Amino acid sequence: MGFHAYSSPYDWSRIAGFKATAKAAPGGMVDLSVGSPVDPVPDSVREALSATSDAANAHGYPVTVGTADLKAAIDTWFRTMRGVDLKSINAAAVPTVGSKEAVSLMASLLHLGPGDVVVQPKVSYPTYEIGTQLAGATVAKVDDVTDVESWVHIPGVKAIWVNSPCNPTGEIISAEWLADIVAAARRIGAVVLSDECYALMDWRAVRDSAPEAESNEPAAGDGAFSLSAAPCALNPHICEGSASGILALYSLSKQSNMAGYRTALIAGDYRLVTEMSEFRKQIGQIIPGPVQAAMAAGLNDAASVHVQWSRYRRRLAALVKALNAYGYEASMPAGALYVWVKAKSGDCWTDMAELAKIGVVPSPGEFYGAPAYLRFSSTATDEAIDSACARLAA
Repeated sequence: MGFHAYSSPYDWSRIAGFKATAKAAPGGMVDLSVGSPVDPVPDSVREALSATSDAANAHGYPVTVGTADLKAAIDTWFRTMRGVDLKSINAAAVPTVGSKEAVSLMASLLHLGPGDVVVQPKVSYPTYEIGTQLAGATVAKVDDVTDVESWVHIPGVKAIWVNSPCNPTGEIISAEWLADIVAAARRIGAVVLSDECYALMDWRAVRDSAPEAESNEPAAGDGAFSLSAAPCALNPHICEGSASGILALYSLSKQSNMAGYRTALIAGDYRLVTEMSEFRKQIGQIIPGPVQAAMAAGLNDAASVHVQWSRYRRRLAALVKALNAYGYEASMPAGALYVWVKAKSGDCWTDMAELAKIGVVPSPGEFYGAPAYLRFSSTATDEAIDSACARLAA
């Protein structure tokens, strides 16, 4: 495995000038560009981290595949939150140092290289493309990965990236379409790479209802709720009872505000995950011992996830209303944490300049392959979201 050159428009320094303008606006800048969590880490996570700060795998080397407690938490989480029994479909799991490294190393860990093709959506998270380029493989972009005819006949296809709920668009792929993708990939011997990092941020059931007041949110530890989730590629009805040729990714960055903890996982095809785990051991891609305990606590704390879900729901609803007042055609996304709108001018950079004058900075759609669009993130404090909404609606 060696790293090849890569190219990408995903360069946050390109919006530095807009941020400088926004900082000079009355009230200062409201940064809705980077999707970096701002809310508190759950108490259960912090307590687990503290309690294991001097455990055996803190002063000694941790296990690559995870502690027994973390393995159990992953298994339980998949059963209760995703409707998936990993053992019954012959799936394994390995924790990763955040989801970005899992994405960027995926093509390399699958031993892909020159002559191999990795399919991805044309509008998508830029690291899919970067990871393929690092491996020396070829990127094939399609308008819609659910249109299997657009990629199934391309020579050399070895993997297909799927992202549902999608960053940046928020679209969710139905179980039926996901099953079609899995079936088509298996026919040509390719691996389905299902990025499900926003799986629990599913807004389909509540898009037409009013957001809950903050005071009505369940307290952490209150189990009187349920969370819907986007379809999982490892669901037995989608994968036909076998994890063969499927790898699903998940992260605790958004559900539990643990981006700085770097806690994520790859689950799926037993053979592929086991082989990846061996390589990960050799290159030191291992979550620190105390962080493994914190990750297990986060996976087990569904109540805190629902608290965060409620926060994002309110913020997204507020942003949608304000963006419509400003003149955009905005709607509640099906999932994920972003409002994706077409630029009023038809060019993301022109709109960025206008928005910067009122202190609001979104992400330019060009970063995601769509220069006529903008992405507004809900990963900002309630106060920041309310300030942005007041300016947009003025």
